[in-house]
Amino acid sequence: MPDPSNIPSQTFRDTLATVSATGKRNWIYAQQPKGKWYTRRTVLSWAYFILFFSVPFIYIHGVPLFQINIPQGKFILFTKVFWPQDFFIFALAMIAFIVFIILFTAAFGRLFCGWACPQTIFMEMLFRRLEYWIEGSAAKQKLLNKAPWNTDKIMRKTGKHIAFFLLSFLIANTFLAYIIGIHDLKKIITEPVTEHLGGFFSLIIFTGIFYSVYAFFREQACTVVCPYGRLQGVLLDKNSVAVAYDYNRGEPRGKFKKGNTSGGDCIDCFQCVKVCPTGIDIRNGIQMECVGCTACIDACDRMMESIGKPLGLIRYASENSIAKKQPLRFTARMKLYSALLLVIVGLLSFMIYTRKDVIVTVLRAPGMLYQERGTDSLSNLYNVKLSNKTIHPLELTLEVDFPGARVEYVGKRSLHVAPQAQGEGTFFIVLPQQNIKGRKTALQINIYEGDKKLAHTATSFLGPVQP
Repeated sequence: MPDPSNIPSQTFRDTLATVSATGKRNWIYAQQPKGKWYTRRTVLSWAYFILFFSVPFIYIHGVPLFQINIPQGKFILFTKVFWPQDFFIFALAMIAFIVFIILFTAAFGRLFCGWACPQTIFMEMLFRRLEYWIEGSAAKQKLLNKAPWNTDKIMRKTGKHIAFFLLSFLIANTFLAYIIGIHDLKKIITEPVTEHLGGFFSLIIFTGIFYSVYAFFREQACTVVCPYGRLQGVLLDKNSVAVAYDYNRGEPRGKFKKGNTSGGDCIDCFQCVKVCPTGIDIRNGIQMECVGCTACIDACDRMMESIGKPLGLIRYASENSIAKKQPLRFTARMKLYSALLLVIVGLLSFMIYTRKDVIVTVLRAPGMLYQERGTDSLSNLYNVKLSNKTIHPLELTLEVDFPGARVEYVGKRSLHVAPQAQGEGTFFIVLPQQNIKGRKTALQINIYEGDKKLAHTATSFLGPVQP
């Protein structure tokens, strides 16, 4: 944070750049950034767009790769299906997510907002670029808004909002595909509207929300609605990484004069302010509105290069690194937080990977002792309950991992369980009497679908009292 003595007033912290003193909206006309950081974000954003628009079409063995079907309470992650009975996994996932946010922000600041947040990516890399293409640069947009309604203005404004609406409609379709699946979405689009009124109105509502946000609400979603910016005040410390202005090098500010070495490197050109999508002056220090988009870094680097000064007057830095005039270091705290993040992600991934698609519970029939089978065998009666968490029907068989053991089903040759349902059955386990060595014999029951082992469970076999 800059030295307070170098800042004429701290009143900027009492107001929002996007709201005037009378409470009216200050429309932000951000110049289009140019530079290495903007290029990097562009490459990453296109990778993000490809992923976002393609994932709903990816099916593996008939199961979508990712789906959040809230109406049916069905969640699919990497083809694994999760149901409400898996709530404990989601509870742990939410706890892990909160811890992840705290640790990530404490170490790396608002890096997520500038590089991975859908709001920032869609606004800055899609809608705003489309606006530059249709209406021109920030200066031309400002003049256009002040100009009278002539043919050119009507054509440009109409074209922009039609393009914004169509793009919002495409995003809404994709978003809905993540919820109900691409096949159900196709039915909504191709079949009569009267057969899918709920889906049709959902599509219209989502389209309206996205259009309103990106055409009108814009950066207000980050500065007014999103709580993440406010969390920075309690999560960041002097070692946290942020987009920061090097006040030691930049102050005192002054207009550029060739050969003048008495002032700081900042020439007060306001290029960093002009490119900021939230309208702040990064030279005032870390602020709630900053989304870490790096636009000011590119703008400042371009000016420093033009006047022959070193780059990095605005850069990724921590408060300590600027105050002590040191390069940004990967501190022990950041290493610890990064290690904890990896552990959290690893544990959650392990839980998801090891989650069973079939849950089996086997209990001996209550009040029943063993039964004699001929002269050389004994049997016990068992009840089995199965939960099929997949979207496919299962035909299951049981096998006992014990010498000479066999399974006899009551009324069935196998156990059928419908998709996303529970099933039950009754069966006998028959053991040769010569292999029974005690009152209770521990058994392992394996559950198969064809030749594929899906699960296993343990039970006990009750035999006669041994002499």
